[in-house]
Amino acid sequence: MDGDLGDFLRSRRARIQPAEVGLPSHGRRRVPGLRREEVAQLAGVSVDYYIRLEQGRGPSVSDSVLDAIARVLRLDETEHTYLHAVARPPKKAERRRTAPRVRPGIQLLLDGMERVPAFVLGPAMDALAWNPLADALLGFSRMAPAHRNTALQLFLSPEAHDLYPDWAAVAAQTVAHLRLSAGSQPEDRRLCEVVGELSLKSEDFRRLWADHQVRACMYGTKRLLHPVAGLLTLPYESLTLPETPEQTLVAYTPEQGSETAERLALLGSWASTGA
Repeated sequence: MDGDLGDFLRSRRARIQPAEVGLPSHGRRRVPGLRREEVAQLAGVSVDYYIRLEQGRGPSVSDSVLDAIARVLRLDETEHTYLHAVARPPKKAERRRTAPRVRPGIQLLLDGMERVPAFVLGPAMDALAWNPLADALLGFSRMAPAHRNTALQLFLSPEAHDLYPDWAAVAAQTVAHLRLSAGSQPEDRRLCEVVGELSLKSEDFRRLWADHQVRACMYGTKRLLHPVAGLLTLPYESLTLPETPEQTLVAYTPEQGSETAERLALLGSWASTGA
């Protein structure tokens, strides 16, 4: 995804005020935040070198330079990792590999998790495998295979705003996760397809994508308003599969005995009847 490095650096220096890094803030500025010359000065590199780096035409950049720029721009750990990924993307021969199928043992693991909805996502947030309770909750089996994707459903499905009471927060989190995936796998074909489709069809996605937020969504809580089960408060845990690190197992883990757990149990019983 061309331009990611320059766009990311520009977005990050725009949020840093000169006074925050000890520079005088007087004088009129045409753009918010730090100038390129100021970032270069604070990072200890030449202005020409930094400009070429931001334009994506610089030489191979060292860890020390990237670390210095990350320090100046006050990047957090996730943003720091993302900067390294987009500044030095892997070779094309390594980047075009598609996500493998989910191993049979992982599917057995999902099926054994009878009390919690659990599913496996690929780097583009495609649902690759799921258990019956996750299907009852999110309806994967009812989706067309090409749109069996949590990001596409979130932004393009008419029911998504009703399903997620906190839709705006979930949308921002989803885009930040996709950004992170795109940084480490910039030429994953499916990831490019999903981002391209969302960019064409969703103004909300385009706005969030342009913000260049990056975030690893490995745990947290989501609220779902299911048409059958009602309002569910669902803590979740995401686990990267060691043998296939491009796949993530997601499990919703409500506290046993809670109202949400009881509603999920009823939903599972309802689904098992074939209703």
